[in-house]
Amino acid sequence: MEVTLAATTGRPQGSSASRRLRREGMVPAVVYANDLEPIPVAVNHRELSNALRTEAGSNVIIALDLEGGDTYTTLIREIKRHAYKPRIDHVDFVRISLTDTVSAEVQIDFVGEPVGVRESGGIVETMNTSVSIEALPTLIPSSIELNIEDLDIGDTITVASLPAIEGVEIMSELDMPLASVSLPAAVLAADEEGEEGEEGEEGVEGEEGEEAANGDESADSE
Repeated sequence: MEVTLAATTGRPQGSSASRRLRREGMVPAVVYANDLEPIPVAVNHRELSNALRTEAGSNVIIALDLEGGDTYTTLIREIKRHAYKPRIDHVDFVRISLTDTVSAEVQIDFVGEPVGVRESGGIVETMNTSVSIEALPTLIPSSIELNIEDLDIGDTITVASLPAIEGVEIMSELDMPLASVSLPAAVLAADEEGEEGEEGEEGVEGEEGEEAANGDESADSE
């Protein structure tokens, strides 16, 4: 999917100028390309936010219409957001060719309820929620589904279990963990306390047995 955004060029540099742009509803940005010097631009915040809400998410292909008539086909390489406000503070665009592969981060959608959760009360722990890929810009998936229904207590699923997608090469290490199923800490603590209690009871029973035996020996000696 491709979205067109108008980009103003020649924006003033500096923190105060960037703050003024944000107050005006614009987002300071920079366009990078191998054959060009970085180009400072500004794009409309609302239009950029709408572009990021498409199915492609942050991997949406953006045609930047620059003042002066040039149009660059780009991908977003970095988004800086405000610490607590729903605001995009800065964006880095990179110029691409639709016929050359590019690198991207793709979100993983975990599908299904693991057997360890259903039958043993376990919990799912996610270690990594995205993977690095290489693909043509038009073939970058919006996300990759990964079925985790077969995970039991103690199981871990890795990048190697991701489904193959035509035209997409997974670049992350195959043994990189994505999710696992484990028992909640409270359950583990209760189990440990139960084991300690059983050991204590065995110790008491042993002592009582020894005392009884000693008492019998004393009676015999008398």
